[in-house]
Amino acid sequence: MAEFYTQLEHNNIRCTLCPHQCMISPQQYGECGVRLNEGGILQSMTYGRISALHADPIEKKPLYHYFPGSVILSVGSLGCNLHCEFCQNHHISQSGYREHLTREMEPEKLIDLAIREEENIGIAFTYNEPLMSYEYVMEVGPLAKEQGLKNVMISNGYINPQPLDKLLDVIDCFNIDLKSFSDDFYKKYTGGNLSPVLNTLKKIRASGQHLEITFLVVPGLNDDEESFGLMLHWIADNLGKQTVLHLSRYFPQYKMDNPPTSVQKLTDFYRIANEHLEYVYIGNVELSEGRDTYCPACKQKLIERNGYKTEIPGLKFDGSCLHCGHQIAIL
Repeated sequence: MAEFYTQLEHNNIRCTLCPHQCMISPQQYGECGVRLNEGGILQSMTYGRISALHADPIEKKPLYHYFPGSVILSVGSLGCNLHCEFCQNHHISQSGYREHLTREMEPEKLIDLAIREEENIGIAFTYNEPLMSYEYVMEVGPLAKEQGLKNVMISNGYINPQPLDKLLDVIDCFNIDLKSFSDDFYKKYTGGNLSPVLNTLKKIRASGQHLEITFLVVPGLNDDEESFGLMLHWIADNLGKQTVLHLSRYFPQYKMDNPPTSVQKLTDFYRIANEHLEYVYIGNVELSEGRDTYCPACKQKLIERNGYKTEIPGLKFDGSCLHCGHQIAIL
């Protein structure tokens, strides 16, 4: 059985997990395609069902300031509560519930695999939208913590405050996709709204859990410099200048055939973002800039990245700069 719903007349229910607040008729699914009204009871059809399981470099999430150079067991399922026309994992996020795309993985089995994986620091809930497997995450998470494992979530951040509050007790680290700083963009290209995502970001920051942000730059849709500048100001003012921002290159996927983001646009945005934030990176493209970490105080190189190979020549174990002692926003 799923959490966060209200029973209505005639066996209808209202799902309250995310801002869609779906009213779901009997034997119908919510917007996510995986939470089912079964006779007036909300069922999470993806509980214990996984579509992907891989041991990944943590930098692949992307997470650059959370145990850099480590490995994390990454698990995905099915479904998403947004419908991004440029979704790069649409085969599992937009499929709805399809049992043949998954296999069963009980929480204890997943924990056992995570423990046995060499040099693994924890479990990353990723690939599709992990909030759609909320109950599974909430069961796996505490078990992982008991074994000294970290819980990481890669999410669109489209969740209501009450379930987020419970999630913050379980998840140690988030990377949230901020898809645009325009509500019109969210409505037209994702089927959601901007403000719930901003509220999620502020709640995560206030909780003290580790936070990084990914911004996928889509040509002609969210690459306006004025809007990008407003987003940077908001991040700096509300989340802090030490917030890690990943600028990711778009490639044609799913329903969108716009050409890939130009390298020039990525480097332009990288330089603009560096005027507002201390830690900015470029992803999905091999460039000489935008991949390494530098001390914002003395400008010395602290972490060197070549693909997913990570060297850490300039950091002390406590996360401070080896050269000047400046404390870096890193675990």
